[in-house]
Amino acid sequence: MQAALAAMAAHFILSFTAVNHHPLLSQLSNPISASSSPSSLSLHSSFHGASLKLPRQFSAAAPKPITVVAATKKAVAVLKGTSNVEGVVTLTQDDDGLTTVTVKVNGLTPGKHGFHLHEYGDTTNGCMSTGAHFNPKGLTHGAPKDDVRHAGDLGNIVANADGVAEATIVDNQIPLSGPNSVVGRALVVHELEDDLGKGGHELSLTTGNAGGRLACGVVGLTPI
Repeated sequence: MQAALAAMAAHFILSFTAVNHHPLLSQLSNPISASSSPSSLSLHSSFHGASLKLPRQFSAAAPKPITVVAATKKAVAVLKGTSNVEGVVTLTQDDDGLTTVTVKVNGLTPGKHGFHLHEYGDTTNGCMSTGAHFNPKGLTHGAPKDDVRHAGDLGNIVANADGVAEATIVDNQIPLSGPNSVVGRALVVHELEDDLGKGGHELSLTTGNAGGRLACGVVGLTPI
């Protein structure tokens, strides 16, 4: 019996080799060729019922297109300093458009106070270690609407008689993403009014002669 099974197996191997080289079945050497039938194919030996099944071909599904949906980005900065001045600033940006800055600061003296975005989010030495105004284009200080200005020049906020300043600023140079993103930098409220680069003081074209730094906070992303 074992000898008979061995003979059947040897005969099947020889039969498969012969059939595989038969000119009528040469297309089977490439089972995924365009001429192959989509249904299962079989090779038969001379022994009844012995066959080799080739799997049915399946075409890969076409990938679905990816739709990128632009999302609103939001950030926040909590302002604190060595004085009693403190506040919260939120920044929002839709798609890659303008950034809206909403400011509320308490503890100020009534009047105008320079409000700027500074280069670094480093507060290891208080607000002094936040560096200069954020200025990726290397321009001189100016007003928010000027063509020549620092990106961080956000003008003045105005405190009322109670020392509270509330403002909404819309600007196109302080994005929340990209190479000039303001995330990780610092917002600073100053002691004096910013002269917007037009005061004629020796510091007008660098700081707006806005005086000391009362409070600052690092800009960080926050959930929408």
